[in-house]
Amino acid sequence: MTLKNVKQSLNEIAKSLGEVQDAREFLLTNTREIIILCSKSIIAVHKGDITTGKTNLKKASVLLNKYKKKATGELRKYLIIPEQEFVEATCLIAIVEQKEIPSDKKLAVMPESYVLGLLDCVGELKRQVFDKIRVGKIDEATRIFEVMENLYLQLYTFSLYDKVVKEARRKIDVNRILVDDVRSVITEEKRRTELIKILQKLEK
Repeated sequence: MTLKNVKQSLNEIAKSLGEVQDAREFLLTNTREIIILCSKSIIAVHKGDITTGKTNLKKASVLLNKYKKKATGELRKYLIIPEQEFVEATCLIAIVEQKEIPSDKKLAVMPESYVLGLLDCVGELKRQVFDKIRVGKIDEATRIFEVMENLYLQLYTFSLYDKVVKEARRKIDVNRILVDDVRSVITEEKRRTELIKILQKLEK
């Protein structure tokens, strides 16, 4: 009995695993730039600079498409986070511009990435609502809140798939709190606005 076959098999396996490991390290290192660009896009949108937001998002899209060619098979999972960030930024821009949020097929992302990206966007919408209230745009704040709430309601049932879509249940629980908080703020702000209008009429 010899180990000739074992040795040959292990050499081939080692070579294959080495290639996978190299590809993994490459993806983890290079996709960080996509995450950074998406973060910059979101920051720009919150500052009211949609043009810069779109520019950074486009750069992220180009890189994402480039690295998808290298992320085949099991390596696809290493694109979930960058895709998730891409979906989040895309969703935010669409809502701010009062456009339809693109589908997962349109964005060419994995189902997990799409769900997680939408869940993350709910938190960004809270900031948008508060920013609008701060500058007295209560109608716009209300519009964004309605999208935020509807988005949460559409995603709520995905807590059932927490074993498949990691972090889904936790993010949904967080989003429920965010939606409740924003609803309270919106309600209070509307009451305050109505009271101001009544007082202004009385002063006349």
